[in-house]
Amino acid sequence: MPNLLIHEQSPYLLQHAHNPVNWFPWGDEPFLKAKKEDKLVIVSIGYSACHWCHVMERESFEDATTAAFMNKHFVCIKVDREEHPDVDQVYMDAIQALTGSGGWPLNVFVTPDRKPFYGGTYFPPKPAFNRPSWMQLMERMQVVWKDHRIDIETQSTQIISLLQNASEGVGKMGEALTSADFKEMASNLLKTADKEWGGFGNAPKFPGTLSITFLLDHHYYFGNKEALGQALLSLNKMIEGGIYDQLGGGFSRYSTDRTWLAPHFEKMLYDNALIISTLCDAYKYTGETRYRKTILETIAFVQRELQAEYAGFYCALDADSEGEEGRFYTWTYVEWIKATNGGNAFAEAYFGIKKEGNWEGTNILHEAIPLEELCAQFRISEQEGQEKVCSIKDLLWAERLKRIRPQTDDKILLSWNALMNSALSKAGIILEDSSFLEAAERHMQWLKNSFFDASGNIFRVWKGGKSRLSATLEDLAYLMAAMIDLASFSGRLIWLQEANTICKKVWEDFAQTEDVFFFFSSRNQQDLPVRKIDVYDTALPSANAVMARVLLQLGMVMERTDWYSRGEEMLQKMASNSKRYTGSFSHWACWIQRDFRRPKTVLVTGQNAEKVSQELSKKSPVHCLILPLTKGAEKLPLTAGKECEGDSLIFVCTSAECFAPVSSMPDALQLL
Repeated sequence: MPNLLIHEQSPYLLQHAHNPVNWFPWGDEPFLKAKKEDKLVIVSIGYSACHWCHVMERESFEDATTAAFMNKHFVCIKVDREEHPDVDQVYMDAIQALTGSGGWPLNVFVTPDRKPFYGGTYFPPKPAFNRPSWMQLMERMQVVWKDHRIDIETQSTQIISLLQNASEGVGKMGEALTSADFKEMASNLLKTADKEWGGFGNAPKFPGTLSITFLLDHHYYFGNKEALGQALLSLNKMIEGGIYDQLGGGFSRYSTDRTWLAPHFEKMLYDNALIISTLCDAYKYTGETRYRKTILETIAFVQRELQAEYAGFYCALDADSEGEEGRFYTWTYVEWIKATNGGNAFAEAYFGIKKEGNWEGTNILHEAIPLEELCAQFRISEQEGQEKVCSIKDLLWAERLKRIRPQTDDKILLSWNALMNSALSKAGIILEDSSFLEAAERHMQWLKNSFFDASGNIFRVWKGGKSRLSATLEDLAYLMAAMIDLASFSGRLIWLQEANTICKKVWEDFAQTEDVFFFFSSRNQQDLPVRKIDVYDTALPSANAVMARVLLQLGMVMERTDWYSRGEEMLQKMASNSKRYTGSFSHWACWIQRDFRRPKTVLVTGQNAEKVSQELSKKSPVHCLILPLTKGAEKLPLTAGKECEGDSLIFVCTSAECFAPVSSMPDALQLL
């Protein structure tokens, strides 16, 4: 018989609906049951595309003996971390504080009053990897609960106190940063950079797009060629590697090796959205066609495989198919020969195909030898070489279409969709492709129609025709940033009014009263043991870092000095952390570096306002918000008195003043 998860919508929870474990979804019921029966709670957190989550399910949660022990001695809760990032954040921080590491699946032992006291990530069915088995750990926890209750209460209270203290006194005011400080930030990142294969650190390697963006900006502002070189090396090596799907486009979540060959094959919407945005910066600064090509292929992947027919984007594609990780994407040599009609020596060398395989007996397609070098070896032109590669790709693509696709996590998250909306807007301007701006406009309208209710409530998850679960700071900050981007790039200033309305709500429901930061969860949410302040940049930008950017830009446009001042103070308080630990605060570092150049809002008026503003967007610094004032455009406090008729004029405004208008592009860029 199925357990209670059968009534859920999350693909991850539904994957566990037929486990013999009596799983509960997150909510009050399991904790009330735990109190009544005097049991510990197991909170097990994962997501549908997680390979090791599948492994632990097969090994332990589907095992009848293990499940019987769990059902007898514990109340068990399954959580989709993508549905409940607030829950995941609290318990992940707790386990990282206890053990020094974290990841998914995350398995936490929790008291009936929701306080964590022990846990970890993957536990094997038998002792291995210097870890106890899952059964051994549960047996130990049961004894501790029975015989050492006071110790559990003491430790869980200390952990909650630690988490609360970590959310208080975040950052501190220091001296204003100088050019030398930003050069030190870049130096800190470059010290951790892999100078041969790109990226940062050793395996496993994540894309690191936030750090790459900082380095691209740093070169723009300070002319640091080493920063530019490392940023482009990182992007190039990923594009050439197995982390990039050489047939279908799109990037996997991370590489298990230093050379980007062997990815963890899950493909996440947020990774691809962030990489598209970073590639747009690289293309803007270099004009290299490979970045344009990769942007187009990655957007095509997202629209083809992750976009629902009603405009929203799904979360992810699984790492596994047919019970094997990477099965959909890899090729045995026999499969290669069959798919390519007997093989092709040129393509075999280009993609690094080996008879014995280049990964676990199969082959991951990657650019093993640069095309121009290979063409020289085969004494053919680069055009001929490109035609050979394209011909083989067509054959492999046709064969891959016959395979069983990885499962799609078909829930739609507001935060990740907002990131993708920004990526589409940016690509529309940088690539001069209006179809992407039109797609972003349709998508944003769908988000508003689908995630907002008539009472002004905003939700974070959409599936099955309805939205649910109250939005977090991450959802709302990312959404406001996307609305600002769309307004700037498309000229639809109505989105600034929408962002303004949301910002008022965030100010009321999420802001600290004793400091300048914002809680991750709303003051109306009562189901967590502690409210967290999110300041670290991970694979995703910190919600507070994005919030600081929003306050700066909306504060100027709406002439809200309280918002602008708070955004400034947030950046100032995080400056010291960003300087010392730039890799952990890369998005903060980006906006602190941009703020150093004094953020500006540019108003473009006249009959050609939209055309001029788009041209200016392609050439202007990234710290500038450019708004075209077309006839009939939404009226904003900063636009009062600016005429829309006649020849184009460009007004450059700071938080304190607007300079006299100029009419030429060079003059405007000089002011910026």
